[in-house]
Amino acid sequence: MTYPLTYRAPQEPVSGGWVAPLVSSLITLPLAFCAFVYASLSPMACDSCEDAAAAHFEDSFEPAFDVLAVALGLSLVLLLVSWALPRRERNVGTRWVLAVFAPCLVVIGFVIFYGLVDWPASV
Repeated sequence: MTYPLTYRAPQEPVSGGWVAPLVSSLITLPLAFCAFVYASLSPMACDSCEDAAAAHFEDSFEPAFDVLAVALGLSLVLLLVSWALPRRERNVGTRWVLAVFAPCLVVIGFVIFYGLVDWPASV
C-alpha cells in the first residue's frame, strides 16, 4: 500500500525516536539517585530524639520509604519501557508520554515520602 508524501505509515521507522528516552534518562536517573540518597540519610534527622519521638519517627518513616521505593521502581520501569518500544511512527506519542511521566513519578513519590514522614520538631 502506498501513502501520500504528506502522510507517514504507522509502521515506518522514525528518526530521532531516541531523543525523548535519552532526555528522560538524563533527568530521571540523577533525580531518583538524589531522592533515594536523601531518603536513605533521613533517619539521621532523629539521631538525637528521645525514645518516644524516635519510635514515632520510625513508625512513619518505614511505610513512607516503601512508598518512595515503589515510586522509584515504577519510574525506572516507565523509563525502560520508553526505551524498549520500537521506533515506529505509531509509538511516538507513547514514548513521549512514558518519558515525561518517569521523572514526574520520581518527584511525586518524593513529595509523598516527605509528607508521610513525621519529622522531629528540630528539623
